[in-house]
Amino acid sequence: MQSETDWTQWAESLQRLKLDGLIAWVLDAGAPLTVFGAQVMYITQPFLGGKHTTAIARMLESDEETQAFTRVLRGGRAA
Repeated sequence: MQSETDWTQWAESLQRLKLDGLIAWVLDAGAPLTVFGAQVMYITQPFLGGKHTTAIARMLESDEETQAFTRVLRGGRAA
């Protein structure tokens, strides 16, 4: 499981940009497509770079982790 500290940092960044609600909604509504999203992240990694791209892709590959991150975005804990 991804570090809850990373998720908290990601959530705070999305909150600053006022994108937390939108991203939570997209993760819920697009649940069947998250594995596809992970593959897109892997493909674009050379262009986007960084360990965060890989971490996001790994989170998207796991339904449990995606749901846990969505809870963090909504102000809860990953549990």
